[in-house]
Amino acid sequence: MNGDESHKDYYKVLEVDYDATEEIIRLNYRRLALKWHPDKQKDDNAVTAKFQEINEAYKVLSDPAKRLEYDLTGNCEIDKYTLPEYLTRFKGMILTCNGLGITHTSIWSQQLMETNEYVDK
Repeated sequence: MNGDESHKDYYKVLEVDYDATEEIIRLNYRRLALKWHPDKQKDDNAVTAKFQEINEAYKVLSDPAKRLEYDLTGNCEIDKYTLPEYLTRFKGMILTCNGLGITHTSIWSQQLMETNEYVDK
């Protein structure tokens, strides 16, 4: 490790491929969370740190907006934005991705339409 904790590879933390589905991410998270739960190995700071890292990775990769930001920038400030703020911030990029035929856009399209109703008022 290079010691740079600010740019962890959350996909490697959860032991999944970069194109993993939400289901695979959830299943691996559960498996790893059980394996590294601090209650299983008491008084071990390394285990607690690993468990927290797994939770942090899952919090980002299980949320479509946070995963998108992470995939594009390699970093994600977990609690920086609400979902409508993410969608507003990345609206142009999401629409461009839709035009390029990138999948999972129906989720974004619906959220964008709902968000635009509030933002444009």
